[in-house]
Amino acid sequence: MAHIYDSTDSGQRKIMADEKNQTGAEAAGEQEETTEQAQQQADQDTDAEAVDELLEEVEEVQADDLEAQVAERTAELKDQMLRSLAEVDNVKRRAARDVENAHKFAVEKLINDLFPVLDSLEKAVETAAGTEGAEAIAEGVSLSLKLFVDTLGKSGVEQIDPLGEPFDPQLHEAMTMVPNPDAEPNSVMDVMAKGYTLNGRLVRAAKVIVVKG
Repeated sequence: MAHIYDSTDSGQRKIMADEKNQTGAEAAGEQEETTEQAQQQADQDTDAEAVDELLEEVEEVQADDLEAQVAERTAELKDQMLRSLAEVDNVKRRAARDVENAHKFAVEKLINDLFPVLDSLEKAVETAAGTEGAEAIAEGVSLSLKLFVDTLGKSGVEQIDPLGEPFDPQLHEAMTMVPNPDAEPNSVMDVMAKGYTLNGRLVRAAKVIVVKG
């Protein structure tokens, strides 16, 4: 009977030990599972932080890129505006210059048509001055010519009479060149037809004979 009791008691203790071990194992397993879950949560938190940082970097890059695009577009619009203003200013200046030229040179065609009349009057003065007994005619034609030239002068017409002056190809047209030891080389020896300017613009060059150098 004692042997049976001892065996039963031993078995109970074994069962109790097994249960204790099983409980410990279960506890260890639960602790390990908890640790694993905690690690997974920590990993998830780390991944979330990394994602948040990445999103912040992307947003910063996008903001910087947008700011750069806005600045670039603003510079382009400013440049276009300045160019437009400059073009408008140029148009205004050209229009003002055209209007001014229209006032200054509106009579240019009329002046060109009057040059043959002036030439004829000058020839008449020369002819009358060289004709005996025609002094009064020469004086009268000369006064008419002077009045004509003075009237044209009120419209900005100036006469070019370069006799004895150095030859200027911008104002004079050399019809011929002749030697003349008594005159300066490359000077105007004779004026065949006087020249004229209109408000500073040459409308007819003086036709001259130049001393050969």
